[in-house]
Amino acid sequence: MLEKILILDFGSQYTQLIARRIRELNVYCEIHPFNHFPAPDDSVKGVILSGSPASVRDKNALVPDLSEIKGKLPLLGVCYGAQHLVHNFGGEVAPSSTREYGRARLLNINNNDPLFQGINPGTQVWMSHADTIVRIPEGYEIIGSTTDVEAGAYRVLNENTWGIQFHPEVYHTTEGSKMISNFTVGICKCSQNWTPDSFVESTINNLKVQLADDKVILGLSGGVDSSVAAFLLHRAIGKNLTCIFVDNGLLRKNEFEKVMESYLGLGLNVIGVDAGDIFLDQLEGISDPETKRKIIGRVFIEVFDAEAGKVKDVKWLAQGTIYPDVIESVSVNGPSATIKSHHNVGGLPEKMHLGVVEPLRLLFKDEVRRVGAALHLPDFILKRHPFPGPGLAIRILGKMTREKLDILKEVDDIFIEGLRKHGLYDSVWQAGVILLPVQSVGVMGDERTYENAVALRAVVSTDGMTADFSHLPWEFLGIVSNEIINRVKGINRVVYDISSKPPSTIEWE
Repeated sequence: MLEKILILDFGSQYTQLIARRIRELNVYCEIHPFNHFPAPDDSVKGVILSGSPASVRDKNALVPDLSEIKGKLPLLGVCYGAQHLVHNFGGEVAPSSTREYGRARLLNINNNDPLFQGINPGTQVWMSHADTIVRIPEGYEIIGSTTDVEAGAYRVLNENTWGIQFHPEVYHTTEGSKMISNFTVGICKCSQNWTPDSFVESTINNLKVQLADDKVILGLSGGVDSSVAAFLLHRAIGKNLTCIFVDNGLLRKNEFEKVMESYLGLGLNVIGVDAGDIFLDQLEGISDPETKRKIIGRVFIEVFDAEAGKVKDVKWLAQGTIYPDVIESVSVNGPSATIKSHHNVGGLPEKMHLGVVEPLRLLFKDEVRRVGAALHLPDFILKRHPFPGPGLAIRILGKMTREKLDILKEVDDIFIEGLRKHGLYDSVWQAGVILLPVQSVGVMGDERTYENAVALRAVVSTDGMTADFSHLPWEFLGIVSNEIINRVKGINRVVYDISSKPPSTIEWE
């Protein structure tokens, strides 16, 4: 039985970070909404209550049922979770006189308490709350304070229950990982056996049992998620897996041929479908980004469905769904507001009457890469940057034409190959070029030009949820800019995007 920590989510922006910090300790954990979580069984070694933008004093405050948890399992309340364990059990929470946000120093630490063993007095922590605990319930004991917050951390006597009014999961809490380790490994006594190798072994064994001799189809994108899912399935069921790789004409220059060659060289059973003209005919002249996405999604389903229909006796559709997608679908307040629609094969199971198998649904993005490394996938696949499902169509701002696509492919190839040539590719999370719907004046030789501008975009990130622009060397940007303008007819200006996410997004559309 796989040991785990349950994280009850109250809507904090940091909840996924808690899970990531726990998994970095090779401890498995799951995130569930505070009001919809499984009854703890013997596999659950402890529970964490997340933070929240809400207040425990609100009329419609978020109140979990802890009757099978508090006093029975190790329990840690973080920020809102800590305040809930006070407000609803005889203590008092009130608005802070000043909003407690940002760095603070944790003083008067009780180092005899197992949560704070090895933690240095005065260690930096990160506060983010508008309420504060002004009176702890009877039977509670303060084990850490800051200059402004007396009940910075507390323990419930005669229970394995703790509360902290800061966020140990964020980078700014310098010894936060140690605190999380003290709770999950020390207090909860979790075995640190959630490793890529153990995941590969258990997943392959489970797939063999689940699928037996059934046939499975999977839509490959060339990206890390679908590739790792494909190779896990290949190890489990071999030739009973058929992969379909659709070239929508919107991939990078020569990408389809390169990826197909690598897949076939690794023994995958892959069908390549050259459907570029079908997609491009439908997209010609389209400007609206959402319309582009919907056209691409619809045509993909039509092409995939037609090709999948040629494979007889298929019973399962495999997908590269990863854990953030699963969390989002069952979030506290339902799916987040749509920033942009995503291109996937979501409409296929109902249409094709297939079961769905998702071998990566427990993993975060960085864990997928580690599993891929355990499967010995080549760097060409494993270290590929994320690439949007709609491809270069959403990097052409404004009206979509074949001429613009050809220009963008050439510029993109110069930029990406330049990153590889100069040893910068692996230090970047994602990179690409945006063809802007503006023209600018330029001079080439003795002639005046009025041609297109492109924006180079490169970001650093862990999972794409937040990102900062890559601080690429100016010398490199100068070389690439010069090469683009000299080699690609129709471009006379290159700019570099120095926006971070948030407030910007990684893609422009």
